[in-house]
Amino acid sequence: MNQVILLKDRPKGKPSLKDFEFTEEEKPQPKDGEILLKTKYVSVDPYLRGRMRDEKSYIPPFEVGKPLESGIIAEVIASKNKNFEKGDFVNGMLQWKQFQTSNGNGLNKVDAERAPLKAYLGVLGLTGITAYLGLDKIGKPQKGETLLVSGAAGAVGSVAGQIGKIKGCRVVGIAGTEEKIDRIQEKFGFDAAINYKTTDNMKKAIAEACPDGVDVYFDNVGGEILDAALANMNKYGRVVNCGAISLYNKTETPTGPRVETTLIKNSILMQGFTVRDFVKDFGPAQNQLAKWMEQDKLSYLETVVEGFENIPQAFIDLFDGKNKGKMIVVV
Repeated sequence: MNQVILLKDRPKGKPSLKDFEFTEEEKPQPKDGEILLKTKYVSVDPYLRGRMRDEKSYIPPFEVGKPLESGIIAEVIASKNKNFEKGDFVNGMLQWKQFQTSNGNGLNKVDAERAPLKAYLGVLGLTGITAYLGLDKIGKPQKGETLLVSGAAGAVGSVAGQIGKIKGCRVVGIAGTEEKIDRIQEKFGFDAAINYKTTDNMKKAIAEACPDGVDVYFDNVGGEILDAALANMNKYGRVVNCGAISLYNKTETPTGPRVETTLIKNSILMQGFTVRDFVKDFGPAQNQLAKWMEQDKLSYLETVVEGFENIPQAFIDLFDGKNKGKMIVVV
């Protein structure tokens, strides 16, 4: 039999295990033109919370009673498709199933000899590509500028900060524990760091950590930290709106300072994006990230959880900051 994880209910506030349901179905068999996939590694990411809402977005919401999906590394265990062979490993958006069939559309083969398979869900996957393209297309950091990164110990933020260092920036990170503060400075090379949980005045803390102001802000959290960052932006600053995890579980839309005058006064660019906006650039971005890894310019961390049955809990743990870098489930 084949285990499957369904969305049982749309969460109200923070997701819980009761919002998920495990079921079984017959193991599928590939038809002509299809491949049979065995799930090996599953990526869980904060943006999946948005897909649990029944509202229009850049990607269709999950349906209640249907399987969830995310980035997955799978092994081809049977093939009736000329483009894939048994033993190939592929990466793509796949359902939370132990086994599934596919016609191959949207799947990319991954090279297990160039890098560990798990890396293609993290630093060489959508995580790293998101950091790279967010900075390349919107942030455009220049040598000598100051880059501020929130969620800096997370999978995307840690890569964004390291790219900033490679580009010659002074990089300041924001995180939520002293352990994370130490990590982003010692392992990832950030120049300074702010613990937002022990800081009463974020506006002042950013000003002190960024004495020359902020030229680029890579935002993963939104909310009050974004407000404080905007207050410290330099003329012609760029704000990259990548995520807003502080707001994902809110049941009401929060209000904050009005940003119009700040943006106008300092000619600030603030742009949101999803990585799918730049699909045609995925290949070059992944190649550059891989080169930096090979040159030991780019480090990464993973939190690895074992067991298909633990996928929902691993996802929930993201909202408690229990991950160190990329959260991945090994099946």
